[in-house]
Amino acid sequence: MSVRQMEGARAVAETVAACRPQVVCAYPITPQTHIVEGLGALVKTGTLAPCEFVNVESEFAAMSVAIGASAAGARAYTATASQGLLFMTEALYNASGMGLPIVMTVANRAIGAPINIWNDHSDAMSQRDSGWIQLYAETNQEAMDLHPQAFRLAEELSVPVMVCMDGFVLTHAFEALEVPDQAAVDAFLPPFEPRQVLDPDAPLTIGAMVGPEAFTEVRYLAFHRQREALTRIPEIAGEFRAAFGRDSGGLLHTYRCEDATTVVLAMGSVLGTLKDAVDGLRDDGERIGVVGLTSFRPFPMDAVREALGAAERVIVLERAFSVGVGGIVSANVHMALAGLDQRYHTVIAGLGGRAITGRSLRAMLLDAIGGRLDPLVFLDLDRGLVDRELERVRGHRRSGPAAENILRDLGIVAGGPHR
Repeated sequence: MSVRQMEGARAVAETVAACRPQVVCAYPITPQTHIVEGLGALVKTGTLAPCEFVNVESEFAAMSVAIGASAAGARAYTATASQGLLFMTEALYNASGMGLPIVMTVANRAIGAPINIWNDHSDAMSQRDSGWIQLYAETNQEAMDLHPQAFRLAEELSVPVMVCMDGFVLTHAFEALEVPDQAAVDAFLPPFEPRQVLDPDAPLTIGAMVGPEAFTEVRYLAFHRQREALTRIPEIAGEFRAAFGRDSGGLLHTYRCEDATTVVLAMGSVLGTLKDAVDGLRDDGERIGVVGLTSFRPFPMDAVREALGAAERVIVLERAFSVGVGGIVSANVHMALAGLDQRYHTVIAGLGGRAITGRSLRAMLLDAIGGRLDPLVFLDLDRGLVDRELERVRGHRRSGPAAENILRDLGIVAGGPHR
């Protein structure tokens, strides 16, 4: 194992290569492009061999090729982000419905319109019911470490796995990372032995038509495999820790929660800033802690209840939301905590890459502790901008596109006068 200064995307590419994929399907979309570019270079130089690097015409084609490769018995990998993930949607359901152990990195990015290339979790959240396991990385080191674990999990249970890492915040950040050597990865991740494979000598059909007489049972089995993953995810994380000496993965991890009366749950890279804010409040005598959720699908109901059940106040900080409803992660947390006498808050933050600052987090947490925080909050929302646009809509039926109007209010783009 070596320590090297690396970009997160390149580190993921090298770790995926060490997992010995046999087919890599590539279509570029920011901010995941550096991952497949890195893998392409490794295939070209022969460092990653044998491996077929397939340049496809779209993200839908990328997942379709991965499905074909996996069904034919190859270890298959791809990566995408944002609209690319949405373009794959039909194929995502096919991959999980057929029980194919594909691994995919999602470099999380906002979904348009309006177009936005920066980070939030709305892309992966939109596919939360597609049948894929979803694991979220807090750091680039964890993003690397989750990939060998993802291949192990996918191939043991015959389910597809997404490893989600925050676009730009992680993918384009350079830092010192512990890079596993090939022998260590080989010892941890055995050669791929598919549970089902297309073989001319033993013909079968994968993904056949299923009517009402069996569809419920087939879907239940997909549910059952995800429930099995709740046991295997922490077990595989333990085996990884024993082999590599790092505590990466698992269902969730806690930080300063032992005596906490207020606990904040979040996913992804924001956890670092959140922990700093909690450290400051701890220094001021506040009993507050953090739960970092790694496995969003399957959702670890029992582990979340154990981690949060003793808190008087639970805050779920999330980088996506369900329009017309509110929090996505928080809805699952509320299910896990059903029947407990607690105060709940959902805080939507960092949409479209907006910075989540320590100052804003500290102010929000103090409001929660002081009983001043609403049940649903949009962190750092500019209420003045929103109110001006609402006034325009009330005054003029043809008031124009809201996004462009708000940008003009901010002085960012040129345009005609407001009506």
